[in-house]
Amino acid sequence: MEKPVKINLSGKDLSGKDLTAANLRGAILERTDLSGADLSEADLRGANLNGADLSLANLSYTKLTRAQLRGAELLAADLIGADLRGADLRNADLKGADLTDADLRGTDLRGVKLSRVNLRGADLRGAKLSKVYLMDANVRGIKLVS
Repeated sequence: MEKPVKINLSGKDLSGKDLTAANLRGAILERTDLSGADLSEADLRGANLNGADLSLANLSYTKLTRAQLRGAELLAADLIGADLRGADLRNADLKGADLTDADLRGTDLRGVKLSRVNLRGADLRGAKLSKVYLMDANVRGIKLVS
């Protein structure tokens, strides 16, 4: 049986591209410019997005389980209903992002900037939250404990 080929788009400019429902599972997108891109309903499980620019990107209902997003820029990104279980978001910048109803169970959020973020209804059970910068955020209905 053949091994699937890993997609490597590191450092590419994909800003504003329509990648709706794209299968980018396990893709290498390190330092890729995805600002303003539409990745709604895409499969990015296990993808490497460390240092990527996802500012103003549409990531609603995207599968980001176990994705690597260390140091990524997600300024004002739409992450409504996104599945981020077990993702590594250490030191990412999510200022102004919308994480309404997002699944963040077990996510590593250490050092993340969450100012002006909408976390309404998000599930943060088991998430690592040390040194999180949380100012002017909507935290109504979030789940922190089982």
